[in-house]
Amino acid sequence: MLKIYNTLARDKQEFVPITAGKVGMYVCGMTVYDYCHLGHARVLVVFDMVYRWLKASGLDVTYVRNVTDIDDKIIKRAAENGESIHQLTSRFIAAMHEDADALGVQRPNHEPRATDYVPQMLDMIAKLEANELAYQAVDGDVNFAVRKFVGYGKLSGKSLEDLRAGERVDVADSKHDPLDFVLWKHAKADEPEEVKWDSQWGKGRPGWHIECSAMSSQLLGEQFDIHGGGADLQFPHHENEIAQSEGAHQCGFVNYWMHNGFVNVDKEKMSKSLGNFFTIRDILKKYDAEVVRFFILRAHYRSPLNYSDAHLDDAKGALTRLYTALKSVPSPLTPLPKGEGNQLPSPSGRRIEDEGTRWNTP
Repeated sequence: MLKIYNTLARDKQEFVPITAGKVGMYVCGMTVYDYCHLGHARVLVVFDMVYRWLKASGLDVTYVRNVTDIDDKIIKRAAENGESIHQLTSRFIAAMHEDADALGVQRPNHEPRATDYVPQMLDMIAKLEANELAYQAVDGDVNFAVRKFVGYGKLSGKSLEDLRAGERVDVADSKHDPLDFVLWKHAKADEPEEVKWDSQWGKGRPGWHIECSAMSSQLLGEQFDIHGGGADLQFPHHENEIAQSEGAHQCGFVNYWMHNGFVNVDKEKMSKSLGNFFTIRDILKKYDAEVVRFFILRAHYRSPLNYSDAHLDDAKGALTRLYTALKSVPSPLTPLPKGEGNQLPSPSGRRIEDEGTRWNTP
């Protein structure tokens, strides 16, 4: 029996796919304006492990990991570099693939780019407006009306009152509520034409949250099995995805939510301002990719991961000991002693079912 810790239920639950023998899994991928960092590496490796595990268990998995190729940071970085949005994002998508390949991460079945799904986003926004969950503000933006969606806060476990109490800024004149979030951003005069699309609400571009809702429903259906990502995305991004998707489709969205833990550096939050920000490429200059992957997978995927040279050195030593021990294990082609059978246990056997309750891979 495979059990998954479901963030929505705040408990481990038996995993039962919507369709027997098949799994639909969506993971929030990278915003491609810079090289991937250690936090990205954890998402890549953790959900690669989940993907492999599910397949080894005999399940037919459709794995979708998106690419955010339109965003405020992308627009700003392209302007700073004097290059087009397409040039910037194409360069860093290629770099992301190089980093993922180095870490032994298998490619997902689908890797949708947000800019290829704008028509689907517009359709979803129109449905939300028809369901009276979206409105066009005086500044031209189209916002989601949070107070009209029953159940907002169920993923984060917070009530609307708690969430509003945490707001530090005054509500914008264009919003009906401080928690309302943008679905469609009205075009600004100083933005390049390549980030402007025609719509019934005027030229503009999609908000971040609607991108994942539209891409996941297009590729996996209106309701699917697993949605994953870093713990930092639980609120507001994943909370907003639930509101958009359930509000548009009028049905459940995701059955199991999985979030990997944060990455710290020497017990401090990884941050460029603190000077402890490391890209995957930085780390691979010092350590073999196998060591980095093993370091990530040694920890339980929901626990915080503390990066330091000492911990990487320890992982390197542990991996060396593992390989040394494996040298004494008979290969599948080596005859076993009489009476012990003639093949190794099936990878889809009981061991996988037992260990699946923990996913503490070593």
